[in-house]
Amino acid sequence: MAREFQRGHKARISDLTSGTDLYVGVQISGPGLSFDISCFGLDADERLSDDRYFVFFNQPKTPEESIQLLGAQAGDTESFRVTLDSIPQQIQKLSFTATIDGAGQMSQVGPGYIRIVAGGEEVARYPFSGSEFSTERAVMLGDFYLKDVWRFAAVGQGFDGGLDALLRNFGGEVAEDEAPAPEQTQQPQSGAAPGFAPPAQASAPPAFGAPAA
Repeated sequence: MAREFQRGHKARISDLTSGTDLYVGVQISGPGLSFDISCFGLDADERLSDDRYFVFFNQPKTPEESIQLLGAQAGDTESFRVTLDSIPQQIQKLSFTATIDGAGQMSQVGPGYIRIVAGGEEVARYPFSGSEFSTERAVMLGDFYLKDVWRFAAVGQGFDGGLDALLRNFGGEVAEDEAPAPEQTQQPQSGAAPGFAPPAQASAPPAFGAPAA
């Protein structure tokens, strides 16, 4: 049974699952909105001191592949693979964020969530909705952070700027002449979905997911 989190709740990941090879899914949508969903790998000062640990559409994995962008699957808008015991020592926090690409604000989003799946089974979910936000254009959804052991925190904090502002907030540098994001035509990783992921979305939501509203 997945543990449901509310904003501000925290837990040791070892209390949720004994696994360290985790699937993180984000579901977020709103009429006419498109989103960039990213993961920032931060140091002990909560800074992006190494740009290679900013995982997003243009950089889908870290050098040792401890954080990988997997694309939309199993009903999730975007998903990641996180292998906790492969994350290098200097990375102390993973911040999962969603930003609106183009016009719009977070108050327009429908009910969504960030969830953790281990061994094909959902173990944690933090649901949110647009009523919790106003004119923000980004939201910090949840963090994995190292405090003796890896822990998860449901954050749900709105942020006024877009992805560039979020990047600067974490101490990263924005490329001035960055090309527009290509249409999402991501190749599936190694053919089939990895074993730790939830089952592929068929006509009905997977059995471990929340029932349809």
